Parts: sequence; C-alpha cells; structure tokens
Amino acid sequence: MLQPLFVLVGPTAVGKTKVAVEIALRVGGEIVSADSMQIYRGMDIGTAKPTPAERRGVPHHLIDICDPGTAFSVADFQRLARKAIAGIAARGHLPLLVGGTGLYVESLTGAYELDDLATDWELRHQLEAEAARAGDAALHARLRALDPIAAERIHPNDRRRIVRALEVTLRTGRPFSQTAHRRRAPEYDLLQVGLTAPRPILYERINRRVDEMIAAGLVEETRRLLAAGYGWTLTARQAIGYKELIPYIEGKASLAECIAALKRATRRYAKRQLTWFRRDRRINWIELGENIELPAVVEEICRLIAGFWPAGIKYNGRETASINSSWRAEADDETSD
Repeated sequence: MLQPLFVLVGPTAVGKTKVAVEIALRVGGEIVSADSMQIYRGMDIGTAKPTPAERRGVPHHLIDICDPGTAFSVADFQRLARKAIAGIAARGHLPLLVGGTGLYVESLTGAYELDDLATDWELRHQLEAEAARAGDAALHARLRALDPIAAERIHPNDRRRIVRALEVTLRTGRPFSQTAHRRRAPEYDLLQVGLTAPRPILYERINRRVDEMIAAGLVEETRRLLAAGYGWTLTARQAIGYKELIPYIEGKASLAECIAALKRATRRYAKRQLTWFRRDRRINWIELGENIELPAVVEEICRLIAGFWPAGIKYNGRETASINSSWRAEADDETSD
C-alpha cells in the first residue's frame, strides 16, 4: 500500500500557506515545504516564509535548513523530503507537501528519479560568467544547440537551470534531458489540489504582498544578505524579491523603480508557475474568487481528503469513512492518456 501524500500547489501569493495550516490542523497533518528559497536561513521576508505565529503549532519541514551560501539541488530536496514524509507517516500523521516550486513537487510526484550528479564548480562558474557577460538568452541558445529537449523545458530567463543543464551536458557528454532522470515506480498515493485565482485578483494580491514585504523590512534584509558576502551566482541570491532591490541598494535605481520591477517579476513568476502546474491533469483546481472565503476552501479540501483515503485520516477529529470509489474512479480516468 502506497503512502498517502496530500499536495497543495499554486502560484505565489494565492494563499497556500494559510490554507495548508488550516487543513493540517483539521486532519492531523504536518507540512513539508516545496519552496526552493524557504530552505535558506535569513531569507525570511523576501520568501514569504511563514512565521512561528502563522504556523500555529503545525510542524513545518525543510524550512531554514541551510545557509544562503550552501548549494542545494533538487536531488537534495528529494532525498530530504522523502525522509520527512516517512517520519510524518511513522508518527501517524498526514504529510502535506505544500509549495510553488514545480520541479521540487515533480521530484516527488513525477515518474522520474533524479540523478544526483556532483557539482562541477569550476565549469559552473565558467558558465555563470558567460551568462553574466553574454546574457541568459545566449546561454539558452547554446543549450538549445546541445539539447533542444532540455531547452524547450527550461525558461530562457531561468539562468540557474540553464547553467545546470549545460554543466551536466558538457560534463557527461550526454544531453541533460537524457541523463537527469530515470523512470521509477510510484511511491505515494497522491491527492493533489491546486489553488488559483482570476488574474486581476491574483495580481492585486501580489502587489499588496510586495508592499507588505517592503514595509516589513525587505530592503534591510537584502542589505544583510549582501553584507554577509555570499557570492553573486549562488542560487539563493537569484531569488525574486532580493535581486530586484540590489540596484536600489547600490544607488543605481530608485526604490520606486525597484519595487515596480519586483512586482512585475513576481507576476511573471506566478504566470510561469501556473503554466507548469496546469500540465499535470491529476491536480484538482480550486479558484479563489472575490466571494470565496478561506473556511469554504478548507472545508472543500477536507472533504476531498476524507473521500479519497480509507479510514485512518482524521477529519474534524473523526476517522474518515471508506474511500468514495466513484469519485476516485473519476479522478483516475482524468489522468489516463
């Protein structure tokens, strides 16, 4: 019998954290973060990391696990997340995988195993220097010539993934798309839910969140990271929310210009997140409109959970009934190609 795993995804600022915490409290769950930037200590405001008060006593895993100067791969996440999920299950709780980093989520829910190839730091630094000199588009064009499949999957502005794909391709002599994955058997019994919202509502939430981050001290947090001396090319320093403010700190742009750039970059990131997750037909989507309140969303998701798994998953303090076989069959039919 496969281990149950509830997955909650969606674009940034849609409200995943609040919903996930409430669900965890209702069903007896623990949260495994699938956010590639919340793993870093000291990067709190810019990553919208939930505060202890916002976590409301719900255990959160894979948050604050390394310093910004530490290299951390998708394979690292996959290994640590599996360990966290196993521990949650051993305690008799429901693991909730929550986040918006599509590659992290897919490393656990997809059909492929990741090869944890060691980093070739000299080659990576050469490629990053090339990107800084010639631009991301030039590096992406180089990847397209060597591995068109990988280039198709990686956004032309995603420098980190472009560099990694080129690094693996040049080091192994084989296309990254062929060496990075191998097929694996399913390891989890998945129920996946995606949260979304009409674009005007989502963009308004994003703009409001950025304003709240600035008011909470994001500029000062960015200054502290800069003062710590972390290298410019490290993954943590490419995070949206920090790199957009560096021109202001260096006196090259006004704060208003940098805030506008940050809002724009975050909106574009949310669009890419939705594009990524929309490919997975197993995800059950819930749209958060103007008149849909948090309790209604939580109630709907808890009902899905109660109907998806056999007795043993708690819902409102009660044991769930048997699986709703007709609902489950419909879900299975939707995923067949």
